[in-house]
Amino acid sequence: MNYARIIHLKKIPDSRGNLTAIEQLDDVPFEIRRVYWIFDVPGGERRGGHAYRQGQELIIALSGSFDVTTDNGRESDTFSLNRSYYGLYIPAGTWREISNFSTNAIALIVSSTDYNEEDYIRDYNEFETYAEQKQQHG
Repeated sequence: MNYARIIHLKKIPDSRGNLTAIEQLDDVPFEIRRVYWIFDVPGGERRGGHAYRQGQELIIALSGSFDVTTDNGRESDTFSLNRSYYGLYIPAGTWREISNFSTNAIALIVSSTDYNEEDYIRDYNEFETYAEQKQQHG
């Protein structure tokens, strides 16, 4: 499946506090190469606004809430993330933008690739051309 989708992560309830863990190739459909987080986003700001040629991601709202809009060149969708046991899987070749951050929101991003500027598509017009070519060539 080559579409962004919610992945329900295991939630282990405990009276002392709940726990969720992720494991590569089990909870996350790829090998984990990099983990980073976005926090202290000023009101009204957006993050992302790019796609990756090779990289896949899982985005989790560790705290607070935010929206992730995805676009694969055929369809777009907006996902509201507000639970730390839900992850949004973003396949390679998907434009994504994160917005509507609540106060103190923390977005955790788990990535299949090391940082590589060459993997980014930062211009939406370039992304549209890339997505169209990708669809034509399977």
